[in-house]
Amino acid sequence: MAFHTLALALSVVASTSQAPPYPAAAAAPPGTPQTRYCLRVDPLIGSRIETVQCMTREEWAMLGLDVDREWAENGVRIIA
Repeated sequence: MAFHTLALALSVVASTSQAPPYPAAAAAPPGTPQTRYCLRVDPLIGSRIETVQCMTREEWAMLGLDVDREWAENGVRIIA
């Protein structure tokens, strides 16, 4: 499980480090602290299947990802 978490964190960091800044209008929809934001993430090594992960803003922030910046390109849905 730790390997999967590390792989997810590294893929998210790699994808966000190359992303251009997005306009403020592309921010994620507002929600409560319990709202889960589902984003596309890079597939695990050896897989071509697109992965969607759903986490709260706080959980994404712990991985170093700004949901508002990433939402325009990789946002899928929110779970309230």
